[in-house]
Amino acid sequence: MFKVEVDPGKCIGDEECVEVCPVNVFQLRNGRAFPFQSGECIGCGSCIEVCEPAAITVTEE
Repeated sequence: MFKVEVDPGKCIGDEECVEVCPVNVFQLRNGRAFPFQSGECIGCGSCIEVCEPAAITVTEE
């Protein structure tokens, strides 16, 4: 199981993580990415790779 967090102070809301996530962990809320289905994360790291401001962290629980 993985924990997904987004630093709202760094997120620029470009939707790259929303588009690349194979299990739809993210959605935009108030112009920022929000991991509304964090429990679905498979730990692939795609979101981390496309996040230019490095706002996303994924840790194994």
